[in-house]
Amino acid sequence: MGNIRGKRAKFKALDIHLPDPVDVLIELYGDDVVQGEVMDLSDGGLQKEVFALIRVEGMQKMVVVPVDRIISLE
Repeated sequence: MGNIRGKRAKFKALDIHLPDPVDVLIELYGDDVVQGEVMDLSDGGLQKEVFALIRVEGMQKMVVVPVDRIISLE
């Protein structure tokens, strides 16, 4: 491949070996605001927190977020 030092590289986050790709994504995008549609709520049960099941466009799986951490609702 020749001398690639100093060149800008593009690669998929899934191809990162070290540090853990999850750590990389959290450091880069952990403060980004994500939005989606609330599909359901937990009943709270014996836990103090109520959780929202949210569908985020572009993701196959829904995410679970504590309701008191939701920034805004439209």
